[in-house]
Parts: sequence; C-alpha cells; structure tokens
Amino acid sequence: MTSREQEIIELIELLFFAYRDFVSDPDEILREYGFGRAHHRIIHFVGRNPGIRVAELLDILRITKQSLGRVLKDLIESGHVEQREGNSDRRHRLLFLTTKGESLRGELVSPQIERFTAALDASGPGSTGAYRDVLLHLVNPEDRKAVKARISRALPEPVLD
Repeated sequence: MTSREQEIIELIELLFFAYRDFVSDPDEILREYGFGRAHHRIIHFVGRNPGIRVAELLDILRITKQSLGRVLKDLIESGHVEQREGNSDRRHRLLFLTTKGESLRGELVSPQIERFTAALDASGPGSTGAYRDVLLHLVNPEDRKAVKARISRALPEPVLD
C-alpha cells in the first residue's frame, strides 16, 4: 500500500469516527421521541424545503417509497410534519414542518452547529471552504450540481402547485 493510500484510508476511518460523534447528540434526542436517523433526515430536509413534494424527498433520500411512507406516517401522527395537497395538482403531496416539528428540528441541529463551529474554528482560516469542497467532491459527479444548488439556496417560499 502506498503512503497516499494509507493516508486516504486514515481519512476514511476518521470520517467514520466523525460521523459517529456528529450524530450522537441528535440520536439521544431522537430516542426520547422513539425516532431514528431516517426521521432526522426527513425533519431536516422538510425543514430546509417547506412544501417539498414527496417525490422530491424520495429523490434526495434515495430510499424506497415504503420506507419513506412508514417514517413519514410516524412524523405526521406525532404532529411534527403536515402533509397538504398541491393547489394546481391535488396528486402532489407537499410536506411542511409544524411548529412542533420546527422545534424538534432546532433541538436536533443546535448541537451539530456547535460541533461544526468548534471544529472549523479549531481548523483555522479557510477551513470552511476546503471542507465544503472535499464533501462536495465525495458526492457522485452527476449529482454535484444539483446538491450544490440545493445546499446554497436560501429557504424558498413554499410553492403550492
């Protein structure tokens, strides 16, 4: 194994450890609700994209319709997510966080913001851009443009089509 390959393997391993710790705080909070990481991802993306269509959420998460349906049912029944029909096409199911859902979203993201802030501050000037570039280049090439557009846009006004 070359020294470069060893260096990459160490980065891969570091990513596993970083992810373990990055999700540990939200995992504890989610357990109190009887929720898991799939619930967290849905809360995150619905919160970032009010009025997101179920089909679009499926595309982002790349999970089966059945898996999404099961987790979404939990979130709707618990009062964290609301589902509405589209105005122009009633077949569209649009998702929104309720006040309760927004509160949980804030509770979940707060320790992650603190962890990222501390890590980026400790890493020094320029680390945010470098980290963003590395993560973006870990995304499949054919998806990068869409991911970059999704993460960099401001919260849109919901479109009730």
